[in-house]
Amino acid sequence: MSTKVVQGSLRYTYDECRATADWLSSRLSVRPLVGIVCGSGLGRLADGLKDQVVFKYSDIPNFPKSTVHGHAGRLVFGTLKGKPCVCMQGRFHLYEGYPIQKITLPIRVFKLMGVETVILTNAAGGLNQDYRVGDVMVIKDHINMPGFAGINPLAGPNEDKFGVRFPCMSDAYNRKLVRLAQEVGSELGYSDFLREGVYCVLGGPSFETIAECRMLNKLGADAVGMSTVHEAIVARHCGMRVFALSLISNQAVMDYESEERANHEEVLQTGDERAQQLEKFIATFISRLEHDAAH
Repeated sequence: MSTKVVQGSLRYTYDECRATADWLSSRLSVRPLVGIVCGSGLGRLADGLKDQVVFKYSDIPNFPKSTVHGHAGRLVFGTLKGKPCVCMQGRFHLYEGYPIQKITLPIRVFKLMGVETVILTNAAGGLNQDYRVGDVMVIKDHINMPGFAGINPLAGPNEDKFGVRFPCMSDAYNRKLVRLAQEVGSELGYSDFLREGVYCVLGGPSFETIAECRMLNKLGADAVGMSTVHEAIVARHCGMRVFALSLISNQAVMDYESEERANHEEVLQTGDERAQQLEKFIATFISRLEHDAAH
């Protein structure tokens, strides 16, 4: 396997992404149209897939390995409401030490396998004071903090076969899909805990300080986490529609007098408690998706 070293980070070429996609496709009979990335504690979203074909990340050429508790490290193919899907049970993060281009490799592999719509999920801390633990926030926009420092998955030579050098991000999260999510939430009776807001990504793994939470809230962020944005950027670069949501798993600490402490166990517990409703929401949402060339 050849890799290009660019500005001190490992990159994968179009041909290497193609080789991984071809390796997977040769072992499948159906081309996936929807790609789902499961966040912390949300791996059960893959359980609803029928006719499953499962690959461990460790068996897939070029794939990183998930190192975080609550991320199973499996790629699950199957159908959901009759639509062919692929589900990542476990994603990769900057704080695991991976180069940012390796974190987003699976998204490009999805594209080369035929995926048209990507659904990204995560567990996040609530910055918006109106949010409660257990709320689900549909992401309408993001703030890419690592990007301010030049840490962007598209940095380095552009792969023209995937997309343009300077992709637009004002429509990163498909507005039609945001509206569809609100409709589905209303139909299922989830409106009381379904929100819409701005997600901010940080590098992690340490949780945010009180001063950082206050700053991010003033900047317009409703929720904060350590994932999702890099995947959204790469998905948009190669022309896929993106829909994303955050499960608000803890309330960000904004007061120096507070005894609250953010912890990963709380994140996983909230995922368990909301899992069944999220599975139903995602399944209904996917059943209503229309696939065509115009994204």
